[in-house]
Amino acid sequence: MNIGFDAKRAYHNETGLGHYSRTLIKSLAAFYPYNNYFLYNPKAGSAYQLSTKNVFEIKPKTIFNKFFSAAWRINGVKKGLIQNKIDLYHGLSHEIPFGLQSTGIKSVVTIHDLIHRRHPEQYNAIDVKIYDRKFRYACNHADRVIAISQQTKTDIINFYKIPAEKITVCYQSCDVIFSETVNEAEKKRVRAIHGLPDRYFLYVGSIIERKNLLAICKAMHLAGDDMGIPLAVIGKGGKYKAVVKAYIKQFGLEKKIIFLSEDNAAAKLNYNDFPAIYQSAVAMIYPSFFEGFGIPVLEALWSRLPVITSNVSCLPEAGGNAAYYVNPNLPQEIADGMRKIYFDKAIAADMIEKGWQHAHLFTQQKCAEAVMEVYKSLFKTASQID
Repeated sequence: MNIGFDAKRAYHNETGLGHYSRTLIKSLAAFYPYNNYFLYNPKAGSAYQLSTKNVFEIKPKTIFNKFFSAAWRINGVKKGLIQNKIDLYHGLSHEIPFGLQSTGIKSVVTIHDLIHRRHPEQYNAIDVKIYDRKFRYACNHADRVIAISQQTKTDIINFYKIPAEKITVCYQSCDVIFSETVNEAEKKRVRAIHGLPDRYFLYVGSIIERKNLLAICKAMHLAGDDMGIPLAVIGKGGKYKAVVKAYIKQFGLEKKIIFLSEDNAAAKLNYNDFPAIYQSAVAMIYPSFFEGFGIPVLEALWSRLPVITSNVSCLPEAGGNAAYYVNPNLPQEIADGMRKIYFDKAIAADMIEKGWQHAHLFTQQKCAEAVMEVYKSLFKTASQID
């Protein structure tokens, strides 16, 4: 079978959507090598190399399509899909080309979340309308919809009135590098590069209001100096980051909050350093108000790192019985969790073991199998997908 993908995020996104796309493509290519995978990349240039013997990058060829790459991605790409004899097209992040159904090509779309509907105040009003139009169109016109959590499936049903039987929950996995044990010498090297102490709490994610970094900073303040370790922050932000920094300055927390790369500008943050950074931490703190899945939680569990996260949204799906759950509105609960994990080694060890077991529900093979089953459901006989 020839399978096409919207590969914009796979090649150009450094955060959750990009990680999801790259991990799924690599997993499918590895576990189902008899298929051909065509990655439709609207723009040249990328730090990511995905092509293999059965994975092919396809870019716009004409000057017009190169210049108007966005238009090629949502409409002009259909001609290429026909030329490449694509059997099935998978929109990996909320979108499919307009009018794709007229080509006779089967289609699947992955919906990660409908946060623009739940929290429209955190978006530009025009963006909300654009996202809603694209997402709704994809859900209505794709042959199948993949939701990355039960929470997202529920939102698709409630907001877009899509029949439940059209939607399949397929959990995502993460890069296998997080499951590989990093030796002490490598952890020490990475800590030295980024100016990190031997132990610290960790936050990974965009620095936006929904992710709730301010609550972690408040928890650091409430926890006092007994633990004597800082919070390391990995993520980018704008206006909300300025609010967080104002709080840090107001309460004299500058030495307790480390913004990686920013506080050590000479050290560029390398993705390959992430496992060492995770595995040197005491706990991942992720008290988000709402997520589609919460990939840093899974990365932490694979890294044998205790997790403190929210008791709302899909985060209990990601953390299972392994995480320490808090009300994201209550910094004191976050502080209590941090102190318990830091001072009670038995609690931390139990969380690590449960987290490792829970993470195995989200292996790359299991996640690829779930998506492949969705693909197979679109064809009458198994021979049509070989």
